[in-house]
Amino acid sequence: PGSSSVWLHLGILGPQRVATDAIGNPTPPPYTLLDNEHSLLLESDLVFIDPVGTGLSRVAEGEKAAEFHDYQRDLDSVAEFIRLYTSRYKRWGSPKYLIGESYGTTRAAGLSLHLQEKHNFYLNGVMLVSLAIDLQTLSFDHGNEIPYPLFLPTYAATAWYHKALAPELQNQPLKDVIRAAENFANTDYHLALMAGTRLDPATRQGVAQQLALFTGLSVDYILRADLRPTESRYFKELLRHRGQIVGRLDSRFVGQDKDDVGEHPEEDPGMNSLGGAYASCMNRLLRDKLGFESDMPYHIIASLWKTWTWKDFANKYVNVGESLRKALHNNPHMRVYVASGYYDLATPHAAGDYTLSHLGLREALRGNISVSYFEAGHMMYIHPPSLERMAAELRAFVAGGVATG
Repeated sequence: PGSSSVWLHLGILGPQRVATDAIGNPTPPPYTLLDNEHSLLLESDLVFIDPVGTGLSRVAEGEKAAEFHDYQRDLDSVAEFIRLYTSRYKRWGSPKYLIGESYGTTRAAGLSLHLQEKHNFYLNGVMLVSLAIDLQTLSFDHGNEIPYPLFLPTYAATAWYHKALAPELQNQPLKDVIRAAENFANTDYHLALMAGTRLDPATRQGVAQQLALFTGLSVDYILRADLRPTESRYFKELLRHRGQIVGRLDSRFVGQDKDDVGEHPEEDPGMNSLGGAYASCMNRLLRDKLGFESDMPYHIIASLWKTWTWKDFANKYVNVGESLRKALHNNPHMRVYVASGYYDLATPHAAGDYTLSHLGLREALRGNISVSYFEAGHMMYIHPPSLERMAAELRAFVAGGVATG
């Protein structure tokens, strides 16, 4: 919560985008804004919504912004905007799609049902970029063993990218490494975690050796971490010997902390690389190209997650998968496109796959969901080859088909 719509706007969908190199790094400041040959504007109208407190969206006089910073109130306000826009611009007869990224997938999954129940508003499709609709899969809490095997394939992909694996894995194609890591994660590793302190020493040692093989970490470190390296520890430890940390949003990116001790990185190198570029280019688009004049700052990301409330999920993990399942059962014509990045250590692809396989969809509806994987991170569209393929898939999706890889 707290992100504006700038990422999808200037990353893939809009008529202009932030220029990036072959990896995904933007040009040096003041950055480059260029025409987007991949824009979906030729296939569909695009309406970007910055929820209250993000972008330039502010509350009306007499209202308190904090009242909108709750999961249900957020759905209420965004759904009402969608309803009003559809009515005022006479678009009830048009096909309608939602797309959201990261927390935007939490919002979009909830909206798919909320719009049905509140406004009898049925969607043609939902596009979910970097899936985050079951937060138990992403939360390294004491006693919650689910994230560890789900993050492992992305640890393996990250170590492979940085050439930190043993030759027996390093010399294999990325997808083969990921497949092997997934197989270990779903079998021996999962069983070891479930055993807890009942795990015998020999099995513990064997699992640690396998974890070291897939993660690029040492057996000693794995054992000292009780077979449970959290994501923040991984950011710091993998390339510690090189004096580098790896990124959370995109683990291809590396950075440096003040020193090479400690458990947690100071910053996320991926966000540091991209934040300034997207802020600069959005302000140029608004003020120079669209002629919008205001002294208000455009908040590409506001720290709303620190105070966001989840009243409907008190004393339990946030999981809006049931909303998506029910929306699909109510509207079997609705299709879902999911985009996942192999180098995403914020919302790993295996966590998304786990979530989708646990929605409880009846067999006849499982084909409504298609998943595509990219050799990039959370914002996979910053990677030019991923941008080109993803844009083609989204165009096919809104045209009524799918093309995934």
